[in-house]
Amino acid sequence: MATTFFCTDCGFETSKWSGKCPSCGSWATLKESTRVTGKANKGGSPDHRAPKPERMKDIKKPPLARIPTQIGEFDLVIGGGIVSGMLVLIGGEPGIGKSTLMMQLSQWMGVQSKKVLYVSGEESPEQISLRSARLGVDSENIWLLCTNDAEHVINAVEENQPDILIVDSIQSVSLPSLDSVPGSITQLRETCNRLMRCAKTLNIPVFMVGHVTKEGFVAGPKIIEHIVDTVLYFEGELKGQYKILRAVKNRFGSTNEIGIFEMTSQGLIPVPNPNHIFLSDEALHIGTSIGCVVEGSRSFIVEVQSLATSSNYGTPQRVVVGLEQKKLAILLAILEKNLALYLRSSDVFINLAGGIRSSDPSLDLAILAAIISSLKDKPLPDKAVFIGEVGLNGEIRPVPQLDQRINEATKLGYDRIFVSGHAKTRQRNKVTKIKDVRELYNACLGDAR
Repeated sequence: MATTFFCTDCGFETSKWSGKCPSCGSWATLKESTRVTGKANKGGSPDHRAPKPERMKDIKKPPLARIPTQIGEFDLVIGGGIVSGMLVLIGGEPGIGKSTLMMQLSQWMGVQSKKVLYVSGEESPEQISLRSARLGVDSENIWLLCTNDAEHVINAVEENQPDILIVDSIQSVSLPSLDSVPGSITQLRETCNRLMRCAKTLNIPVFMVGHVTKEGFVAGPKIIEHIVDTVLYFEGELKGQYKILRAVKNRFGSTNEIGIFEMTSQGLIPVPNPNHIFLSDEALHIGTSIGCVVEGSRSFIVEVQSLATSSNYGTPQRVVVGLEQKKLAILLAILEKNLALYLRSSDVFINLAGGIRSSDPSLDLAILAAIISSLKDKPLPDKAVFIGEVGLNGEIRPVPQLDQRINEATKLGYDRIFVSGHAKTRQRNKVTKIKDVRELYNACLGDAR
């Protein structure tokens, strides 16, 4: 065994410790780990010769068979269904619904006569039985194994040959042959590698629940996310009614796809029409605007709420919910530069309704419109949607998939859609083109300031 140091943020490996990661520049992220090493096979045997390269176009391409769960939102997030041999990591805040989703996934697959092996390293059989009764999980094809030993898990898979394996959670399962505590970097890396080999050799899909850090990332080294095929994150407020399942990595489908679920006493229920979640009501108030974001293959109408008030302290507050903090600072600087609005003595708060989080630059125009409405204490035009990216000089830039966004807005009854003056779209009747922030101000509130 050799001692190495892993960066928990980027997965960089080095033989010496330092306070700052040489790769990503993060401080105090290098953690000591033990790498399991073995002797090199110098002679080699005829059965273990090195593989030879093949011409890529000559490789046989078997059809990608998927196992649908019959739940549209979940199938959409993972790319259309479960693929045999795929390794999936699910992260999220404690209590947000990861174990509930895995228990319901067992039921969805069990009713399709698929044999499910549910492994729990954190709860007793009695606890899981109580939860399954509450969620209505009663399939005879679900088998439960409560253990912290990864070797027992792999042996149970080889003996029982399930159609799907669920491990809750990966931080609680460890290899007894390694001299380190469960949840350490060494244990997580080696356990994930063993489960990956098990999934690929036996062609069994494996779902692993992962704990998250206080920053919201999956705990452990970044190499875990590199190993797995798909990474899913649960988003939303812990006490909120709606939860968002987002795919941030998917080797078998599109990334950044989201599924909307409603948390009820009977578990998670898919939401077929999510647009009404992100809109509070039909009447827009002062400081409220409507934007449109594209997440994966779907577009959503989003309500942007803004509040600008006089600051009671020397340094004004800049608070955002659902967006990046730096994005608000940039947009406020653009307003001050181009419209001569004095914002240095105002607290500015931005919120995306419904608990959605988005980094789509098309929301820039909607955010600026909401801030202007709140500052001037005047409502925006009725049935208006703002779609566009804002440059540092105040120009409005076009965004991709514009026609898809416009179609979604018109389908919901919006008849005034503000887009970039340089945008190319097939829609003509309900579209208003603006070139810069000044035209946005005039179009929303008139020429008088």
